[in-house]
Amino acid sequence: MTDPLNGTKNLFGLLRHGQTEWNIEKRIQGYGNSPLTAEGREQTAKWVETLRAYGWDRILASDLGRVRETVAILNAHLRLPVDFDPRLREQGWGEWEGLTLPYVQETFREELARRVAMGWEFSAPGGETRNAVRARVFSALREAAGNWPGRNILVVCHQGVIKTALYHITGREFQPGEDSLLQHNRLHIISLSEAGFAPVQLNIPRRTP
Repeated sequence: MTDPLNGTKNLFGLLRHGQTEWNIEKRIQGYGNSPLTAEGREQTAKWVETLRAYGWDRILASDLGRVRETVAILNAHLRLPVDFDPRLREQGWGEWEGLTLPYVQETFREELARRVAMGWEFSAPGGETRNAVRARVFSALREAAGNWPGRNILVVCHQGVIKTALYHITGREFQPGEDSLLQHNRLHIISLSEAGFAPVQLNIPRRTP
């Protein structure tokens, strides 16, 4: 099989952790945590064959529990070196962590709308801005490229991290009304060369048996 990642300085595959209990409850996790569901563990295991096709050299991951659990499932088969980096954590949602999204949308409707309209400066009360997330995530990826030049690195992290990275690379403003860019439960590949970061292939589905 031809390596689909051959010929680029560094490539990063961005993959979200498996479904969690709080995902089912529609609770905002942020820095908080809840375990994977049985379905989440099963979904994660089904990614192994798809991921094998890309010749990953190592895994770089968020240090939060739901990602560690996801990595353990994947790496029981992939058997790659792993590094956990807190810079790849989900966006911190401050006072809204642990609340359900429908509750926030109903109880803080006007405040939420005002904050969402701030685009890259969006933050929950007491939480991080998207700009802050962007800075730490790209710091982690650039450092990884410096530590392992020419390597293909699978990054296991969070939907907010993935969205932040891809919206930055594709020039999105994080404003209401923008066309949707990401599909749920997909693999996204980006590159880093002397020209900077660039999208390679987005919304890669998991292979089905």
